Amino acid sequence: MSARPEPNPIAGKKPPRSDVSPRVGLVGLIGLFVWIAICRNWPHIADALNLPGPRERMSGAYAALASMLFIGILMAAWSVLVEKVYLRPSTGISWKNPRPLSSVIEVSVTKLAGLWSTWAIIGFLYCVCRWYWDGQYLFAMEVIGASAIPLFILSVPYVLWLDRVLVNPHDGAWHFGAMLIGREPWDAEQVKKHWRAWTIKAFFGAFMISILPPGFANIVNADIPALLNDPGRFGGVLFELLFVIDVQIGTVGYLFTLRPLDAHIRSGNPFLAGWLAALMCYPPFVWGVMSNNGVIGYEYHTADWSYWFQGHTALMWVWAGWLGFLTAVYAWATVAFGIRFSNLTYRGVLTNGPYRFTRHPAYLAKNTFWWCSTLPFFVTNGSLVDVVRNTFFLACVSGVYYWRARTEEAHLLAEDPKYREYHDWMAEHGLITSRLRKLLLRFRRRPPVALQPAE
Repeated sequence: MSARPEPNPIAGKKPPRSDVSPRVGLVGLIGLFVWIAICRNWPHIADALNLPGPRERMSGAYAALASMLFIGILMAAWSVLVEKVYLRPSTGISWKNPRPLSSVIEVSVTKLAGLWSTWAIIGFLYCVCRWYWDGQYLFAMEVIGASAIPLFILSVPYVLWLDRVLVNPHDGAWHFGAMLIGREPWDAEQVKKHWRAWTIKAFFGAFMISILPPGFANIVNADIPALLNDPGRFGGVLFELLFVIDVQIGTVGYLFTLRPLDAHIRSGNPFLAGWLAALMCYPPFVWGVMSNNGVIGYEYHTADWSYWFQGHTALMWVWAGWLGFLTAVYAWATVAFGIRFSNLTYRGVLTNGPYRFTRHPAYLAKNTFWWCSTLPFFVTNGSLVDVVRNTFFLACVSGVYYWRARTEEAHLLAEDPKYREYHDWMAEHGLITSRLRKLLLRFRRRPPVALQPAE
């Protein structure tokens, strides 16, 4: 990573304008609450409308999937109809003078060849990677398998329509198709860019779909009155609700990467270190790294916060509120992205919401939550060795997230002058970032302590 110059101390009092409106995520959040309310009250709704079918709450896997699609359509509709994002120059689209179909058909065929070959390779990798055919991933494979043929069919009119209005239709898919056909000039860097983007979509898309059902079912079936007298259970359901918000809106971000929504992937992280740091945090790699049997597992003989605070009801409510706040910040960081959330990508610069206070609110909130909920310095077996190990390894986990943050910054700093402006503004004015930077600079400039000679 290249060295960054010192921030400009006279940078403006406001950060650069965000590429993402906060209202997009808000629309999705409202839509999610509406859908959850419908699912929880479905027996009454079905009775009132005299609908056929069972009279029970809709908490199944397909209700969770429908929730994601519902809020995705709402956010897309808001983006197009209200914010008119399809008119932005950053889409790479010029609607004024569409080309005749005859002039783009050859380009489109080459692009479809690249796109379909990409999907076929991804499908093969899904087949040979065994973890996709067990446990939570079975639902994701079912959804992806059912979607394959419709996507192949719909890609034809979509590509033909879009190529007529793209300023430059020779994108990464076209370059990959040209490479396969072998008769047109193609750019290796564009092929790499294409595969970085699709690897991200394939890996994280399957993961996000796989984790949609469990949390959604728990929220739809939650017995809210029974939680009000139990701060431990109340906290658990509250955290799960906030994680459901994160997962639902985050999944929309991975699947709705469309140019007319100005939500396409501009680039994937080109740094190997960035990929290593990110993939360590997700299955299957996390199972060998951060799980209890992993290299840096940090939960040996631990118990959660409610175990240690039981019998102190007031303290439990306070701690549940604090952990709820941290989880809310984490969810807010995803909601703020609206339709553009995803790991390892550049999809525009976000400067509002929690990103006004720190450049990495999700990582900061998530790691603080882990420290405060796991309490690794308390163990049930009284072993000092386990205390040291758990504390040290959780610090290692936080170090991985710091590594992720630095590699993401290196990617974005190289991509967009606006992010460099935001980076410098945060260093001077960010409520959290600027204070951490000043503390670090003060520590670095502290003169060394002179050693006194022995008597």
